[in-house]
Amino acid sequence: MVIGHHMMLTGYGHWLPNDPRGSMSLDVYSPRLAELAQVHFGRKRRQPSLRELREFYEKAAPLLAYPVLWFDSAKRQAIAKVIGSIVGREKLTCYACAVLTNHIHLLIRRHRLKAEEMLGILKRDIRDHLRASGSVPADHPVFSADHRVFFKSDPQAVRNCIGYIRRNFRKHGLPVQEYPFVTPYNDWPFHNRLKRPRS
Repeated sequence: MVIGHHMMLTGYGHWLPNDPRGSMSLDVYSPRLAELAQVHFGRKRRQPSLRELREFYEKAAPLLAYPVLWFDSAKRQAIAKVIGSIVGREKLTCYACAVLTNHIHLLIRRHRLKAEEMLGILKRDIRDHLRASGSVPADHPVFSADHRVFFKSDPQAVRNCIGYIRRNFRKHGLPVQEYPFVTPYNDWPFHNRLKRPRS
């Protein structure tokens, strides 16, 4: 049984299909980018050093169709506001969120919308808002095509994921954010069972 969806959205230019760490892609559609490295589906066992990763992206950046997008403080605030609007409008339950400098983590409770549908809405609304506000050019894609979804099927996995997402702020040198649209986890869907008095 799926309890929640841990979704990761990556800013444009930060996790390419042939990323040295591996990716969820099978092909590189740009011939120039394809020359830099081969595609490896999934995460590699041996991870590249920071220097190797930096060198790869220094070579890749000039070959991209659009500028690499970083989420500065103003963009992070705007993105969080859009996420909050989506959570309210679609009646989602969000257990954790981290809007970072180049990617976003979200943990959303199982819903009538499937994970891919939620991702589509998030990408569209955030992209449209940043374009309309002039934060990015009108044709900028904002997000990379690659995204990840991990399904959480028990309360402990949900709690572990919440901790992991919150630790990402410090990992990326950012202050921890307490978003108003995040709901504390109450062991759903077993919360009512826990409240029952013993007979």
